[in-house]
Amino acid sequence: MANCITRHIPNALTSSNLICGCIATAFAFGGCYEKALLFIILGAAFDFFDGMSARLLNVSSPIGKELDSLADDITFGVAPSAMVFGVLYTHDYPDWLQGVSPILPYLAFVMAAFSAIRLAKFNLDERQTTSFIGVPTPANALFWGSLIVGCEDIMSISPYMTLLTIAMVLVCSYLLVVELPLFALKFKHWGWKGNEVKYVFILSSLPLLAIFGIAGIAVVIGWYVILAVISNHYKLT
Repeated sequence: MANCITRHIPNALTSSNLICGCIATAFAFGGCYEKALLFIILGAAFDFFDGMSARLLNVSSPIGKELDSLADDITFGVAPSAMVFGVLYTHDYPDWLQGVSPILPYLAFVMAAFSAIRLAKFNLDERQTTSFIGVPTPANALFWGSLIVGCEDIMSISPYMTLLTIAMVLVCSYLLVVELPLFALKFKHWGWKGNEVKYVFILSSLPLLAIFGIAGIAVVIGWYVILAVISNHYKLT
């Protein structure tokens, strides 16, 4: 009886992640971005614990892997895309784009499609067992959720900010699937040598969070990607 219950725990947690994603999407379409972000974060917590529980209980399964990708695309692909859709739908556009302005908000869902592609690649890519290649979908979701909650007023100050938002959607979609190795925040030892980039990232992230508040999450994630590009270019990791 105990084994029958424990083998379903990881999938129950994954399903909870999926439900959080559905709720976040509903809040996003209703313009309640703070609540949408809250449920994205809650979904991320369930996503963390479903994998951990599967390893601890030794009950990993192919169904669980497929369910996890589906849940992740809802919570970290569709939900943040719905938040961006809300922003693009309500904010102004330059006069020369007014004719196509009803169509442009739907570009937000390009990011949901690329999130699905990124998750499919992750499932098949054996290089990503201990690190990531391309931006993980939870990081992308937290980037957009915190950016919209913390900076929506700034994003609406000019019609051209809406165009910048669309450009950022396309850039983030590309970063989800690009062959960009990202350094893992795992330490084999606590010395400075070999961990320079990790220590620089951690120490610089704390003041960024303090200065920018909730939007600091987006700033930190952006800084993480920039550091990854720099470290790959100069072979620092």
